[in-house]
Amino acid sequence: MTVLKTSLRNFFAHKGRMALSAIAVLLSVAFVCGTLVFTDTMNTTFDNLFQATSSDVTVSAKGSSDSGETTSRTGKPPVMPAAVLGEVRKAEGVKSAEGTVFSTSVTVVDADKDKLSPSSGAPTIVGSWNGNDARTMEITSGTAPKGPDQVMVDADTADKHHLKLGDEIGVITAVGTHHARVSGIASFQVTNPGAAIFYLDTKTAQQTLVGESGVYTNVNVTAAKGVTDAQLKKNVTAALGHDYKVQTAKEVADANQKDVQSSLNVMKYAMLGFAGIAFLVGIFLIINTFSMLVAQRTREIGLMRAIGSSRKQINRSVLVEALLLGVVGSVLGVGAGVGIAIGLMKLMGLMDMHLSTDDLTVAWTTPAIGLLLGVVVTVLAAYLPARRAGKVSPMAALRDAGAPTDARAGAIRAVIGLLLTGAGGWSLYVAATADKAKTGSGWLGLGVVLTLIGFVVIGPLLAGGLVRVLGAIILRIFGPVGRMAERNALRNPRRTGATGAALMIGLALVACLSVVGSSMVASATDQLDKTVGTDFIIQDDNGKEIVPKAVQAIKRTPGLERVTEYRLLDATLTTPDGSVSKGETINAADPTYAQDLRTKTVAGSLADAYRPDSMSVFEGFAKKHGIKLGSTVAVDFMDGTTGRLTVRAITSDDVVIDKGAMYASIATAAKYIPAKRMPLDDLVFATAEDGQQAAAYKALKAALHDDFPQYTVRDQTDYKQALKDQIGQLLNMIYGLLALAIIVAILGVVNTLALSVVERTREIGLMRAIGLSRRQLRRMIRLESVVIAVFGALLGLGLGMGWGATAQKLLALEGLKVLEIPWPTITGVFIGSAFVGLFAALVPAFRAGRMNVLNAIATD
Repeated sequence: MTVLKTSLRNFFAHKGRMALSAIAVLLSVAFVCGTLVFTDTMNTTFDNLFQATSSDVTVSAKGSSDSGETTSRTGKPPVMPAAVLGEVRKAEGVKSAEGTVFSTSVTVVDADKDKLSPSSGAPTIVGSWNGNDARTMEITSGTAPKGPDQVMVDADTADKHHLKLGDEIGVITAVGTHHARVSGIASFQVTNPGAAIFYLDTKTAQQTLVGESGVYTNVNVTAAKGVTDAQLKKNVTAALGHDYKVQTAKEVADANQKDVQSSLNVMKYAMLGFAGIAFLVGIFLIINTFSMLVAQRTREIGLMRAIGSSRKQINRSVLVEALLLGVVGSVLGVGAGVGIAIGLMKLMGLMDMHLSTDDLTVAWTTPAIGLLLGVVVTVLAAYLPARRAGKVSPMAALRDAGAPTDARAGAIRAVIGLLLTGAGGWSLYVAATADKAKTGSGWLGLGVVLTLIGFVVIGPLLAGGLVRVLGAIILRIFGPVGRMAERNALRNPRRTGATGAALMIGLALVACLSVVGSSMVASATDQLDKTVGTDFIIQDDNGKEIVPKAVQAIKRTPGLERVTEYRLLDATLTTPDGSVSKGETINAADPTYAQDLRTKTVAGSLADAYRPDSMSVFEGFAKKHGIKLGSTVAVDFMDGTTGRLTVRAITSDDVVIDKGAMYASIATAAKYIPAKRMPLDDLVFATAEDGQQAAAYKALKAALHDDFPQYTVRDQTDYKQALKDQIGQLLNMIYGLLALAIIVAILGVVNTLALSVVERTREIGLMRAIGLSRRQLRRMIRLESVVIAVFGALLGLGLGMGWGATAQKLLALEGLKVLEIPWPTITGVFIGSAFVGLFAALVPAFRAGRMNVLNAIATD
């Protein structure tokens, strides 16, 4: 009980000093709990949607996926004959059955040719209005579609794009473009996460999406009373045989959820990873806080030891304080996490992903994980300071506050730090000189961990040297005030090292990712310049295929010398060694693609791969299966027959664009794949006649703008910029997540300075008494903060650039050979760190300046 009382007294006596550490715990726990609540809520939203929209049993064509996706590379959904509906209705236990048609391989535009697709990446779905949809949708305006000139739209899409009854829209598919007017608007009875949905009548949907009547993509089956879904599936399968896919509502919902879950898990674990980084940074803050509190209470602890307190009691007292800090910070963090989740939901709403707070899901595991993490991390971080407190001698009661540092312990720490840093540097060297990226990545990971730990451990030694250099460069110009700031930063190198290390971690990751991102863009740009011999690339930015009429429009564009079609074909390959390679992709193109992409070959000429019944393979595949020029490979085309193709070229693996591709001509593929099943083009390349590039560029854009606005025409400059923008957006998102760790690090600087000011209260009073002005005092503390922040930035940026340069060496093995250091970013971060130091010092400097001189001198 005495230990608890002492801990409570000390905790509340220093509650102001504990506040920033509590905020660090709060932020880290909040980010973890917010991530868990947000992803759990998304899971609940999709669960409710899939369960509500699934019929008791669904029958679909064999070519459809388990999740019900019915698109294919032909641009048309796999279908079943209408006769299937009659067979299903005859099955035992069927109450009702209805045939439907839907597709996601569509583009919908308004009268101004603006796309109505969600910007969140959610699908655009066009389908036939049916009874199953009527269960989950309520027509709130107008009527359901009843003829070819009518379409109904979901309310969310109508609101976003300001659609109203009578407005014209166009549905663009592989069949053609269908125009209709909005006849009705329907609202979801469950949360729609963001899909844009349009309904046609069944006959119109068949003609628009498939190009023929008398077919369905799905048959929705409702069970008779007392018949389970499993029994109904069994009965329907017995009636149809095994030529079709038959799934229960649960199976469809599970398959859909599995597809969503894979994407959600990537986001979830990425966000939790950044929360872990924030926790790591928070550990330094907590260690610093308790180390300084223990040092300031040295005499107090010595007196307690003198009157009979044991080492264990002192140790437990500090750990109980940490426990209280962890509990308070974690409880507040759990509450803040729910707020963060709601904020993320609102943010996703701005990005067209609608999530309702009605589906807000807080599983019992979320607060449990938050509390456990927060408390455990805080107590572990306080263990070393608590252990140090337990070692305080009763004789410390006779000394001034602040126990002297242990020189022997500092020497051991320096040796361990040097060994770890050396081992990490050697690991990075091994990674940089590795022959294979897979092998090198393991060494890279080890090197990153060892150098990071090594820099943390050796921080006090580095602080002693770097702060002197920084003092000579930055602080000496401020005269005596600058020299005092330098000495204050050097007074406790362990504290300065730990504070700088907290900032170092976040900035090291920023620098590393900046180097990797810039090198990737520079390398890809270099490859484009060296290998791409075409002027224009036409594609759908949402990954959809290019419909034949758009290709015809491209070919009719004046000023073009050649147009190359490019499509991907799924196939199974049987090589000369007898191996069967399933799930391979053949890149089928026109023979002119050999001019459009100047790819390297290790044997043969790529142009020969486009001869009849010929192909190319890549170097790694050839070595693995003993393939040489003239070898024959059996290619079993999906939805087609098997052809025996002769290998006429072996391409190099030392490329970036189309790395690992196997080529054949479209004409060769057409011999084995029926025209009806032939995949559409993924890309189209166009090359202008000499001197006609600018005119052809404008003509291509004009040719596609009105009828095919879903396709983007890019010249090489546009393509490079798009690549740079994509990587830039990814990096900005990562920087945003790393900002949490940097905020915690800033709190660490603030806390260190605040406690340092308290520790030096008497000293500050004496300096004020002998003539130091308030302005000079505040400047001294600000300069001390700046030098600590710049010290952390130098360590972080240097370490991060080393990691990034090593990572680029591994990327070079994959063809990305250009190392580019983004000096503007690095310089901006470095300068920004100085401003971080200034900002962090504002409150401590203000409080120091307000101290009463006499009271400060009288402080014991």
